[in-house]
Amino acid sequence: MKHHKQDEILGLSMENNTNEGGGMNMHEEMRRAFSLLSGKWKLEIMWLLNQRIHRFGELRKAIPGITQHMLTAQLRELEDDGLVSRTVFAEVPPRVEYEMTAKARALGPTMEALMAWWQEHGSGLPHRSTTRGRTAKQG
Repeated sequence: MKHHKQDEILGLSMENNTNEGGGMNMHEEMRRAFSLLSGKWKLEIMWLLNQRIHRFGELRKAIPGITQHMLTAQLRELEDDGLVSRTVFAEVPPRVEYEMTAKARALGPTMEALMAWWQEHGSGLPHRSTTRGRTAKQG
């Protein structure tokens, strides 16, 4: 199997999916990483929070098709995983803000790479509707 130069630098062997020095199963570790970001809306939420701090209502308006219940659930999972922090202000009515944690900000280069990939290849990919989930009833 062909190895990439970056794999050699990191000491990773993709043939046996382990770190040769420590016996780490890289496939399992990447599955853990993917599970943190899996979920219908998590990447979109992370993208928005990478831009700035948002209030709940701002996120809901920015993501067409997401329900209040699903946004709450996805934000809770991201918070439980240490990727998003939630700040509640003692105001009436209460104000709640969400922002990426330092751990999540470390994903910035990955988001930039995805953006660069999209700018280069996105126009050549099939166009799919960006609206997912439930749609608002008309009338």
